[in-house]
Amino acid sequence: MSQTLKATDIMATGLMTFALFLGAGNIIFPPFLGHMAGTELMIAMLGFLLTGVGLPLLGVLACASVGGGLEKLTTIFPGKIAITFAVVLFLAIGPLFAAPRTAVVSYELGLLPFIGESGAVSLALFSITFFAVALYLALFPGRLVETVGKVITPLLMGVLVIIAVGALLFPQGEAGAATESMISQGFFNGFREGYQTMDTLGALVFGVVIINAIQNKGITDTRQVARYTFIAGLIASVGLSLVYLVLGYIGATSHQLVGSVQNGAEIISLFVDAVFGSWGKVVLAITVILACLTTAIGLLSACGEYFSRVFPAFNYRTWVILCALASALIANVGLNTLLQVTIPALLIIYPVAIALIVVTLLKPFLAKPERVMTFVLIPVGLISLVEGLHAAGLTFIKPAYAVLTHLPLQTEGLVWLLPGILGGIFAMITSFHSSQDARPVEG
Repeated sequence: MSQTLKATDIMATGLMTFALFLGAGNIIFPPFLGHMAGTELMIAMLGFLLTGVGLPLLGVLACASVGGGLEKLTTIFPGKIAITFAVVLFLAIGPLFAAPRTAVVSYELGLLPFIGESGAVSLALFSITFFAVALYLALFPGRLVETVGKVITPLLMGVLVIIAVGALLFPQGEAGAATESMISQGFFNGFREGYQTMDTLGALVFGVVIINAIQNKGITDTRQVARYTFIAGLIASVGLSLVYLVLGYIGATSHQLVGSVQNGAEIISLFVDAVFGSWGKVVLAITVILACLTTAIGLLSACGEYFSRVFPAFNYRTWVILCALASALIANVGLNTLLQVTIPALLIIYPVAIALIVVTLLKPFLAKPERVMTFVLIPVGLISLVEGLHAAGLTFIKPAYAVLTHLPLQTEGLVWLLPGILGGIFAMITSFHSSQDARPVEG
């Protein structure tokens, strides 16, 4: 008799996945993109949805295909590069960048409008409280579906529906004029903006969380686990797409409400205040804090799962506690500093993560997938490293970066794409010939 999940459990797992991905960055970036895009909203959102939804879904599918998370995915990498990449990614998506950002954004958008003035003490107290709640829920990973999928996510979705209804019934104006860069490169601007959600990296991290949640429901058959993992990712993708389109629409039609803006948080704040009045602050605070909290829970859980396996000197709970403490501490550097150091890290990690996902999905069709991964990784890894170090302001890398400016798709932010494809094609051709040469000669 085949193992199956009830429809309610499937939906709850899908909603849990949706909530894990939906962090504050996902709420902030689409309206800012929409504000810049104006009448060019749809082409810009197409690029954004490709990196903000499409790639994360492929990441979840890649995890499902190997029956695990990043640890199993990186076995295709050569030698010690596998564990190096995995550790760097988990540190970036966990206690160094993404996890602290959940607390800082919650503080600035959820609490600051009520207290009026930011301070080191209030930020420290909020960070400690925020991660104490996230830690408590992350310490019991078997309950993630119940706590996140069946309790927190429906509440979060209810608030998002209220904002969506407000956007449709009470638009704050017509779509504004697009900026010059959006007219010429709207798709690629949206594509790059989708990086900022960090959801492609999150897919590689959350994959094991989703799989564990399904297995905790008694599903042990690998094919069924893969099937339900993909369904959960599909549910999350539909939900994220709807949220992004609504928020992008709010940004595009906010030109009469907002002049020049620095970020999407300002747009959402003014829109909610205009539509919902004094209750707007409460609505916004609930949305942001719930979105950030669910993401923080997933990040802590995923980091605890990974580090406890790779470095078993500490168990799962100890690693979760250590990651929560580090995240709470780093959150106190403030949002601007976190964003400044995040961009170079994303430029280095993201292209390699995309290459890993694509090669993993193509693995069944490749004669020597490890060889293909190596020849893709060499150009993609070197180019992304140069771009990241240049973005970090390191002057010694300027000569190497000058070379990249002569390569195709450099201005579009995809300079690594063509070299990666050529490396993969070269590996496949040479793999085919070596396989032919290795065949015994019939006498």
